[in-house]
Amino acid sequence: METINRLESEVRGYVRSFPKVFSTGKANWLTAEDGTQYLDFFSGAGAINYGHNDDVMKKALLDYIESDGITHGLDMATDAKIRFLETFEDVIMKPRGMDYKIQFPGPTGTNAVEAALKIARKVKGRDRVLFFTNAYHGMTLGALAVTGNASKRAGAGVCLCHSSPVPFSGYFGPDRDTADDLRMLLENSSSGYEKPAAIIVETVQGEGGINVADFDWLKKIETLCRDHDMLLIVDDIQAGVGRTGPFFSFEPAGISPDIITVSKSLSGYGTPLAITMIKPEYDIWEPGEHNGTFRGFNHAFITAIAALEHYWKDDKLEKNVLRMSDRIKERLDGIISQTGFKAEVRGRGFFIGIDCEQHELADEIAAECFKHHLILETAGADDNVIKVMPPLISPDDDIEKGLDTLEQAIHTVLDKHGLLSNAA
Repeated sequence: METINRLESEVRGYVRSFPKVFSTGKANWLTAEDGTQYLDFFSGAGAINYGHNDDVMKKALLDYIESDGITHGLDMATDAKIRFLETFEDVIMKPRGMDYKIQFPGPTGTNAVEAALKIARKVKGRDRVLFFTNAYHGMTLGALAVTGNASKRAGAGVCLCHSSPVPFSGYFGPDRDTADDLRMLLENSSSGYEKPAAIIVETVQGEGGINVADFDWLKKIETLCRDHDMLLIVDDIQAGVGRTGPFFSFEPAGISPDIITVSKSLSGYGTPLAITMIKPEYDIWEPGEHNGTFRGFNHAFITAIAALEHYWKDDKLEKNVLRMSDRIKERLDGIISQTGFKAEVRGRGFFIGIDCEQHELADEIAAECFKHHLILETAGADDNVIKVMPPLISPDDDIEKGLDTLEQAIHTVLDKHGLLSNAA
């Protein structure tokens, strides 16, 4: 850690929460250089949905490297890219009746969002994009302009323009439909709203605090886009690739986004890969109009192919995630009830949060979990939500073990502050 503290920028974040030097990872476990093993309820912020060093992906990647397969090729044609596109079409798009062009905008999620915003503005010839309270879409300037978090926005150093925030699903509580509010703003000529090019939305806001959009609300947002000549962009970077159960988080809502951003666990192995999916009629880019040096990492294509073929040719993974999601929420609700913890459990799939009424308790509980070799993070406007995000391949016993550790951490922190229920 001395080297990290001496040489790495002060901007470093997770290493402060998890001050250990990690040397190996396998499945849903990480091992530090001193041999201590840590149970992973973090999943690389959603980039390791299939766990660490999956054997099927590892073999595919090692075979590809051994064969001197192309590593870097800009956006030239490679056999790895062609096989990825064909596999993604056959395994993901065709069974879902989807028709999209695939853009490789750069290696990260924020690159995919930047491309989505640019193409939406180009298609509609308008500059404004609507985003939602508590949204998080990335740290580059365009993506940051459609992000809600004040501290992250403050780091931009410039005006974050050409975007407008609107209330997310349930923002004012269950009795108010914010989609209706938005319709009123769009249809009132005195609201001051300029006609937007697009709306960008997460179906589950991860960094915003595991805020779950109601499916009917999502349908209303899609209808608003159709009625007002706007494109619908769904950011599925953290909520997608099985994190909520189905491959795309918006599938149960029955909506058809015009543009979809996917990254994080798309490569399956933690290697960087992002795509922007665009309905063909909106793919009006000129050649090279949006480019970059790393527009498709061939090693990531190889692991992505292996992941898609291994995990998504049937619905076993999805069903297991949904099954254990119910168990996680049942356990967490029980812990809250037993301890008298003033908190709310919410989420979908393996994307679950505990919203702490006393915000400062979330970080304390996460730190206590780390002391007992469980890695998880917090999210939300005030880091008030404990995120429970195990790898999707986690065995039931390990999930129960992690929940036991979390339960004990909640007991310890509540007892420290004199908040533990007498019944506990």
